[in-house]
Amino acid sequence: MTRKSGRLVTTTMAKSKQKGNHKSDKKKNIAKTWKTKRRTKDLDQIHSDMKPDTATKLLHQEVDYDVTGCAQHYCLHCARYFVDMKAMKEHFKSKVHKKRLKQLREEPYTQAEADRAAGMGSYIPPKTVEVKTQPVEEDMD
Repeated sequence: MTRKSGRLVTTTMAKSKQKGNHKSDKKKNIAKTWKTKRRTKDLDQIHSDMKPDTATKLLHQEVDYDVTGCAQHYCLHCARYFVDMKAMKEHFKSKVHKKRLKQLREEPYTQAEADRAAGMGSYIPPKTVEVKTQPVEEDMD
């Protein structure tokens, strides 16, 4: 209690209503990971997109003005559209793209593998798939 100009004023220390997340950095981005706004394709979906017939359709799309870069510059492995060829080439050199290529090297999980894990067969380790960055066509510039 303190006195201010003849009046008795009580001061109390109230707890802050804001909850902090200073100690747990891992918990900070949980909400972001579960939101669907920035959701990318899963690895098994990208593996199905990498099949030759589907890949040619995705790499040679018709002009679509609603998509970034009119759907002409598409990274098959990251499932992303780019504004122009220069941005796409820079992306190919980036850490994000190289990390995605490394993730795609492992064969996708199948139902047969799930059955073997449940005890209905012997374990076979997953095979590695050779994944290279898609060829860049210079005539798109």
